[in-house]
Amino acid sequence: MSSPDPQVRAARNLADPSPESKPTKNSSRSRGPVVAVTGAATGVGELLTAHLAASDEIKQVIAIDERRGDVSEATWHVLDVRDPGIAEKLRGADVVVHMALDLDLETDPAARTAYNVRGTQTVLTAAAAVGVHRVVLCTSAMVYGALADNDIPLAEDAELRATAEATGVGDLLEIERLGRRAPRAHPGLNVTVVRPTVLVGGTDTALTRYFESPRLLVVAGSRPAWQFCHVDDLVSALEYAALEKIDGEFAVGCDGWLEQEEVEELSGVRRMELPSAVALGAAARLHRIGLTPSPAGDLAYTMHPWVVSVSRLHDAGWRPRWTNEEVLAALLEEVEGRHTVAGRRLGRKDATAAGAAGATVALLGTAALVRRARKARRRF
Repeated sequence: MSSPDPQVRAARNLADPSPESKPTKNSSRSRGPVVAVTGAATGVGELLTAHLAASDEIKQVIAIDERRGDVSEATWHVLDVRDPGIAEKLRGADVVVHMALDLDLETDPAARTAYNVRGTQTVLTAAAAVGVHRVVLCTSAMVYGALADNDIPLAEDAELRATAEATGVGDLLEIERLGRRAPRAHPGLNVTVVRPTVLVGGTDTALTRYFESPRLLVVAGSRPAWQFCHVDDLVSALEYAALEKIDGEFAVGCDGWLEQEEVEELSGVRRMELPSAVALGAAARLHRIGLTPSPAGDLAYTMHPWVVSVSRLHDAGWRPRWTNEEVLAALLEEVEGRHTVAGRRLGRKDATAAGAAGATVALLGTAALVRRARKARRRF
């Protein structure tokens, strides 16, 4: 979007010298919605805030986070989304896009759930209390679950069959439950749910760390299928939702998918194939003793397909700018130089000492060492 003419900006500031005033770009901007974004200072929330603030279709952006961000065009409020006082900060907004979620692999699971669920509850209740008519929630296509018998692709209205065994997925399922319940408790409130596929672009998840490994772990007999979503495409889909060009529940991601063999060919990274019992057992034990941040449930999303149709966005006129091949290339460039084994980041010294395949074997072998140690203790 082009910047407003400096002389026009100066004239508008003189006409309304209030420190809270924000110059409008043109007459169409004054007719657009006021959009509030939570989690606006970091990650996708920051990108979305900047994107909306530059849009001629948005009247004003209200940015909310625990610290002030860098988007000077937005009106900032610094507070925790769990604070009931957020209601006053949302007053005057037409739409709230709730992006204040903690899905960090290193966060204590109980603390993460307390933040995510309580934050969503508070935002939905506060939005309804001050007359906001739409709340946009961003979860993940992981809520469909990764199962061997999944259709490829899944319909967007397919049953949500995920369990709480993977990082943050239990929180996302609860957030969606709150979103479905909110319009019944607060008539007049519309809730839209956006479900991105494997998100790439400044993200750090168990799925992006999979591509930091020296070998791509493949469970024997599984049929992985990869569908990516670049953050740029997620931001544009969230804008569609904020502008009410689409509502309800929908997925966002690249068109189509990549088979595991295509991923290996494109990446140049070879596979390491393990029996299911070995891979799942080792993942569970390594997580239980604190060697890896990812629970065994994360492994299912690299084993079974969870590709989703993005037909609802297509019907609304949206198209992804990125292909799966392009997003994979961007991800590989982003993770270059990082060394992760079984979800655990290794320092340069560790990775060099262990070697490529040796690092994987060493970490997986830790489970056997732990078992032997426990047996030895029981003998005494």
